[in-house]
Amino acid sequence: MCGIIGFIDRTKSRMDGSSIKAALSLMNERGSGDGAGYAAYGIYPEYADYYALHVFFDDLGEPKKKVDELLQQSGEIVHQEEIPTTPQPGIKKVHIPWRYFFKPSEDLMSGKMASEKDVVTYLVMEVNSNVKGATIFSSGKNMGVFKASGWPEDVANFYRIEDYKGYIWLGHNRYPTNSPGWWGGAHPFNLLNWSVVHNGEITSYGTNQRYVEGYGYKCSLFTDTEVVAYLFDLLGRQHGLSYEMVVKALAPPFWDDIDRMPAKEAELNKAVRLTYGSALMNGPFAIVVGTENGIVGFTDRIKLRPLVVGENGNRLYISSEESAIRVLDPEVKKVYTPRAGEPIIGRFIE
Repeated sequence: MCGIIGFIDRTKSRMDGSSIKAALSLMNERGSGDGAGYAAYGIYPEYADYYALHVFFDDLGEPKKKVDELLQQSGEIVHQEEIPTTPQPGIKKVHIPWRYFFKPSEDLMSGKMASEKDVVTYLVMEVNSNVKGATIFSSGKNMGVFKASGWPEDVANFYRIEDYKGYIWLGHNRYPTNSPGWWGGAHPFNLLNWSVVHNGEITSYGTNQRYVEGYGYKCSLFTDTEVVAYLFDLLGRQHGLSYEMVVKALAPPFWDDIDRMPAKEAELNKAVRLTYGSALMNGPFAIVVGTENGIVGFTDRIKLRPLVVGENGNRLYISSEESAIRVLDPEVKKVYTPRAGEPIIGRFIE
């Protein structure tokens, strides 16, 4: 179950959120009304140099006071406000969505926190694990996640998604299975500029969780998809792997297939499997990841969940269903189904 969709314009031409709302709503039979969300890149050009921290507050008293203190100890808040929303009959507003535009202090950047991204990652883990009544659910630059419990069109209307213009959009319609339906458990899951939408189940979650927590990440949002965002940050940012290599580590070929590869290719794949065995994800899944350089789509090694790709000029679409892609682009020229585990990557044109 669950419906996912991702879109990139490789020239960074932006479009508003009306089409992604329509495309995701077309897949309502894949959801249950317990969660939906969107990620959009390129929406905050006036604050492009600052981290946009989106936070769910239970109230604006003690939880916000603690988050304010943490941010002021770690850098500068250049602007903050409640995220504009419009009441919807189908959504119970159980949290207050807030956004900060934040710049980490250079004085903190040494040792384990050698970069701005390390500081922001620390703040996300600290708030989500130790500040009761506050959850940072989006922490990238010039991008933002908007999500809640509800149907896709209700969540989109709640956040006035049509008012935002982005060159990458992700959308997710949730059908929760093994975890509760709550605002923080809706997709996309985000850390820095990594955003993940996922259809399926990560049965290796326990192993993957212990692996990333060994590197300082804290899984606190009660769903398996959270760990995928941290795996991409660990392998893609901290270890410097290409997107292709990250996918090769998370959804590697079977040993029998590796044995049939040419010697040099087999040697590479064996090295990846042995090095990143604890990052390997098992179970049925189809995933689309938004990044600062583009989007990445892939499935599990058997392809137990659907994934369809469409292309039209500078635009690339990845979704659970072709019909959703055709809502986004009725003139889409090339539609195909990728192989199991094959990475589909859309990058910006330099």
